[in-house]
Amino acid sequence: MILDDLVAATKRRLKKEQQSVSLRQMQAQAAATPTKDPQRVYDRFNAPGIHLIGEVKKASPSKGLIAADFPYLAIAKDYDQHGVSAISVLTEPDYFQGNINYLKTIAANVSVPVLRKDFVVDSYMLYQAKAAGASIVLLIVAILSDDQLKRYFDLANKLGLSVLVEAHDEGELKRALNVGAKMIGVNNRNLKDFTVSLDNSIRLRKLVPDNVAFVAESGIHNRDDVKILEQHHVNGILIGEALMTAPDKADKITQLLGV
Repeated sequence: MILDDLVAATKRRLKKEQQSVSLRQMQAQAAATPTKDPQRVYDRFNAPGIHLIGEVKKASPSKGLIAADFPYLAIAKDYDQHGVSAISVLTEPDYFQGNINYLKTIAANVSVPVLRKDFVVDSYMLYQAKAAGASIVLLIVAILSDDQLKRYFDLANKLGLSVLVEAHDEGELKRALNVGAKMIGVNNRNLKDFTVSLDNSIRLRKLVPDNVAFVAESGIHNRDDVKILEQHHVNGILIGEALMTAPDKADKITQLLGV
């Protein structure tokens, strides 16, 4: 399964990264970075209306190369200036052609919170995210044990990082709620066969308390898709491909949000 390959690749990458910058050094870098209040992100996504997380993504396992021309900072600034509530930045290099330096540059040049989109399998990556300027990190329930999920969630909060806990089904959703998740992302993509259905978010939204921000991920392409999710009281939407392939990203954001 692709998720297993991604985790294996991430663990190999981490070994190399820690040879260059040790855990102790990364912790020092994180400590030298100003700490933010994670509650501000949760409050933002619980506010009335639907909130867009615009994703900066060069490639993906399902689509291959999405953006041959990749002016990532210009894209992020475009998002920032036209109504997104946060920006997601892929930092996974092997399958998504991401880079932690993309996040570092973007976070230093936009006004909205920035999400580190990666496959967190080690606490090192949380310190790394804070040191790079991220405000939000992604924790994927499917690749973590209950103990890991709890430890990483608690550490992220200690570091001042908000957490988007991603679930794919009822069992994972329950595990996310059990650790105290304040923002849950439901991936509409089946990571086994890559099929996508908004029904996954619609079905699971009913199982999440109203005080927990609910973010639908994947498979959202147009205003009609967004309207469906709004009708089911979804708080946020994470959109990558539809924005990355849009010739006019500002116009696409306007269309999606209906403003």
